[in-house]
Amino acid sequence: MELRPYQWEVIMPALEGKNIIIWLPTGAGKTRAAAYVAKRHLETVEGAKVVVLVNRVHLVSQHCEEFRRMLDGRWAITTLSGDMGPRPGFGHVARRNDLLICTAELLQMALTSSEEEEHVELNAFSLLVVDECHHTHKGTVYNSILSRYLEHKFWRTRPLPQVLGLTASPGTGRATKLDGAIDHILQLCANLDTWRIMSPQTYLPQLQEHTRQPCKQYDLCHRRSQDPFGDMLKELMEQVHDHLEMPELNQNFGTQTYEQQVVELSQAAAEAGLQERRVYALHLRRYNDALLIHDTVRAVDAMAALRDFYDRERATKTQFLHAERWLLTLFDDHKNKLALLATHGPENPKLEMLEQILQEQFSSPGSPRGIIFTCTRQSAHSLLLWLQQQPGLQTVDIRAELLIGAGHSSQGIHMTQREQQDVIRKFRDGTLNLLVATSVAEEGLDIPQCNVIVRYGLLTNEISMVQARGRSRADKSVYSFVAIQGSREVQREQTNEALETLMERAVAAVQEMDPAAYQAKIRDLQREALVTRAARAARQDTRRQQFLAEHVKILCINCTVAVGYGSDLRKVEGAHHVNVNPNFSIYYNVSTKPVAIDRVFKDWMPGGAISCKNCGQPWGLQMIYKSVKLPALKVCSVLLETPRGRVQAKKWSRVPFPVPDFNYIQHLSELSLD
Repeated sequence: MELRPYQWEVIMPALEGKNIIIWLPTGAGKTRAAAYVAKRHLETVEGAKVVVLVNRVHLVSQHCEEFRRMLDGRWAITTLSGDMGPRPGFGHVARRNDLLICTAELLQMALTSSEEEEHVELNAFSLLVVDECHHTHKGTVYNSILSRYLEHKFWRTRPLPQVLGLTASPGTGRATKLDGAIDHILQLCANLDTWRIMSPQTYLPQLQEHTRQPCKQYDLCHRRSQDPFGDMLKELMEQVHDHLEMPELNQNFGTQTYEQQVVELSQAAAEAGLQERRVYALHLRRYNDALLIHDTVRAVDAMAALRDFYDRERATKTQFLHAERWLLTLFDDHKNKLALLATHGPENPKLEMLEQILQEQFSSPGSPRGIIFTCTRQSAHSLLLWLQQQPGLQTVDIRAELLIGAGHSSQGIHMTQREQQDVIRKFRDGTLNLLVATSVAEEGLDIPQCNVIVRYGLLTNEISMVQARGRSRADKSVYSFVAIQGSREVQREQTNEALETLMERAVAAVQEMDPAAYQAKIRDLQREALVTRAARAARQDTRRQQFLAEHVKILCINCTVAVGYGSDLRKVEGAHHVNVNPNFSIYYNVSTKPVAIDRVFKDWMPGGAISCKNCGQPWGLQMIYKSVKLPALKVCSVLLETPRGRVQAKKWSRVPFPVPDFNYIQHLSELSLD
């Protein structure tokens, strides 16, 4: 567990108790350096207590391995994450251990909890380690925690923990000029109350020797010369446009811009009570999704996604609007021809390019390993199917599996956290040699050295590029960017290369600032941030107080039947919104099969899915909280009818009325009175 010279160089101020950000490339040993700082801190600070924050659940157990090796059993270490099921409260666990590794969300909940066993204050810790600290900005949970830190700093009410940030890529904050990038780095330093951002200077050559860069190649291909399947999808979308009678709606089909436009159209139609228009917009989005899938992987994958959507529509809806019947008929009339075109159409040129890369890399001697990064869970799933079915890849030794996010999403495709851990373990021990991954595998994962990293048609920022590239750590490794010639993806990747250089120049400029000028700037930025945060909180409070909750009706988003009032809602764990009115049960059906969530929560478990009894629109799920069954609603499943008109809220936190916390004891007493 000896540190390398460049690691010693960057941690020295932290060993003296100063707040720093360690900026080291992926694979250079940031976690080991942080573990050593924690060890020295526990040895030298009286009453020391360390908390290590991560932004992804699977990093909790991974970091625990590194810290345990460094601390060598001398201190009590424990981990906490949202999937641990029944457990003692956060505050109780923190008080009984010397070092705690947890997701940032759990610490944030503990800081705001009113329960004694859960609650903890920041000054309960003497060292706060923030992994992937470049996420400490704007409204992230990291920044929420550090904003609380800054409030205490300026109020001077209590001692504060030392802060140690870790990052491989501070980013530029969307700035394209040096001044803007410097401002971004300074703001990051201010948010983390940083004395200095540390990177090797004296021992930079040793760092460069240890972290060799992969050979980058642009593997570009031409667009399909013919695209009968895509053309037919666009023809069907044009027919829907004709029914919509909205000439101002552009026809830039198969783009993110078009998707945003139909999402806004759907929301505006819902708020205006134009149910038919809302339905047209929803179906246009599904066709656009199919075009995006078709562009990324295969036409058969796009066709499968469309079939799944229309099958679900028939299975869940109990009544249909005229527009829904027309749209179902339109798809039914063309699905056979679409299926034929999908099966016999030309191959996606990007897939042909990907096959060449995999053939070359996995036919080479040794034990090659790689990761294919793609944008969505749907495209990852489709790419894995293609890998398993492609005849040309059956002759090479490819043992592939998915690595995607654990949370539920609108795509409906996810992995459980247990499945994630299992895949990572198999990749480490060589049982698997290829991962098809989303951004979940970009940051922090301690995975074996890879020979090949493929970024497959991605449109992301410079941080994502740097993080993904850092996974290729083997000698003579290859970093391939696969895309269509002249596409936005290629332009963005080239821009990212320029932004990475800009980021390095910005960090160097901040490091070279006069210390007094730097400290003055940091204090000014911190004060500005606190004022801005207070003003934002006041605006949010004003928005939440616009209407009395009992004056706001809750409507089904699909059939607009009124099913309750805002005053029926309560918050569970500050996030889940449930309807506590016993009479609400007459408005929904509950499936007998519990919703599959392979996580064990502390105080609740999922029951069946709930849906509108009138039209079949999915609403959410039944939450079995301790001994009480509560219907938990998705915000996207309801409309709010306020005294000033209808509103479709994007988040529960943005509804225009106050929602109190759920009180379990009070609820039981009210039920007993009924």
